[in-house]
Amino acid sequence: MAMRFSACTLWVTLDSQTLQVQVSSTLAGATAALAGVLLLGARKGKYGKNGEIMAIPGANLPLATLGTFILWMGWFGFNGGSVLKLGDIASANSVAMVFLNTNAAAAGGAMAALITARLLFGKADLTMLLNGALAGLVAITAEPSTPTALEATLFGAAGGVLVVFSIIGLDKLKIDDPVGAISVHGTCGLLGLLLVPLTNDASSFSGQLIGAATIFGWVFVTSLIVWGVLKMTVGIRVTEEQEYKGVDLGECGLEAYPEFVKTA
Repeated sequence: MAMRFSACTLWVTLDSQTLQVQVSSTLAGATAALAGVLLLGARKGKYGKNGEIMAIPGANLPLATLGTFILWMGWFGFNGGSVLKLGDIASANSVAMVFLNTNAAAAGGAMAALITARLLFGKADLTMLLNGALAGLVAITAEPSTPTALEATLFGAAGGVLVVFSIIGLDKLKIDDPVGAISVHGTCGLLGLLLVPLTNDASSFSGQLIGAATIFGWVFVTSLIVWGVLKMTVGIRVTEEQEYKGVDLGECGLEAYPEFVKTA
């Protein structure tokens, strides 16, 4: 039996039969987050009494942008490392293609999310652009080696469009996801899995759906149990006063954003 492992993919060859299971770590993380969010509940003031959605903006968009760029850079190692070696010409070419597709998908996702947000909201939304870039990275991660650069850009763009509507949809369902992580890693992670058969003949849509359902079912149930135990024992939510003042002050005794301090 021959086995090949990568950061996102597991191939198993047994008795001349190849079973390919695309394993998305991002989908698993988003599923665990969804279970936690459902038990934790929304932040105070996020939703009005009549169902209004109250935006709670981030404290520092330049830092959020920097963080996205750091993730973007780190993704080259994440996807490129899945080739596992660089010691021959074929592997070197494969790594180069993975790098190209990773970058193309991120750029496509960023631009598509920006355009979508501009059309929907009438303004260029930086947070959506940042999530679009991450959505593109997630969408290409399931199979970054077989698409062409153009296909990778289109896959990333599809993720960028999807993440905008997913964030809006979760808000309408009153699922409070402060940074859009469930949409980026979960919704777009599923999209990435379903895009694999378009460029990889060794996979199938049915196989990808079964794999995704297995990941979601196992991780969601397990995480729900773990979150439930934590909620009943040590608790998973701070007090209303800590939530209002900020956990930095409650946990560390310091204000993380001194420009917001009203009294000396």
